[in-house]
Amino acid sequence: MPEIKIVTEIAGRICATPVQVGVTVADGDEIVIVEAMKMEIPVASPASGTITSLLVKIDDVVAEGQAVAIVAN
Repeated sequence: MPEIKIVTEIAGRICATPVQVGVTVADGDEIVIVEAMKMEIPVASPASGTITSLLVKIDDVVAEGQAVAIVAN
């Protein structure tokens, strides 16, 4: 099973993690929500599969291009 890293395209603070490890997601499902400049930006899964790891938690500060989760399909 290939693993795909899900990365954020913007720096900010994690304000929500609507999925948990072990959950099956579809292409485009929201994995985490990043708050940046008083806006909430969803980070979506680029592929269908199962979340094998969440690399962040609520209130973590993330950089642009940082991996936030791993999905295996």
